[in-house]
Amino acid sequence: MQHDEFIGQVQARAHLESRGAAEACTRATLETLAERIPAPLADHLAAQLPTELGEHLRRIEYAPDIPQTGVRMTRQEFFDRVARRAGAQPPKAVHEARTVVELLEEATQGALTERIRQSMDDELASVLFAGSTGSAHAR
Repeated sequence: MQHDEFIGQVQARAHLESRGAAEACTRATLETLAERIPAPLADHLAAQLPTELGEHLRRIEYAPDIPQTGVRMTRQEFFDRVARRAGAQPPKAVHEARTVVELLEEATQGALTERIRQSMDDELASVLFAGSTGSAHAR
């Protein structure tokens, strides 16, 4: 799947008003995912995606006293980070992040998403992997 197709699908499935909004939620989700999963897994996922998308998995915010990858975070912390980065309200950010992850599964034919799911606690994974039409809630 090419970058433009991926972003177009995010926009359509998440019912976003613009490509810019689709880009923002995609970036926010991938950067937060890169913080949450182990670095080798993020690199492997980045290599399976178009360059423009993969770069979001390689470019995360660094803080001096906080681990850069594999950071344990609750379901609420994960989605709060996505919301902050995307400039969206948390319920909307949850839906958008689930849409991005759904498309990651399709773009990689599920090859890596099971490993990503296994690297997370069940509570976060059950919401994040619910898909764009799933019924799981963030809180």
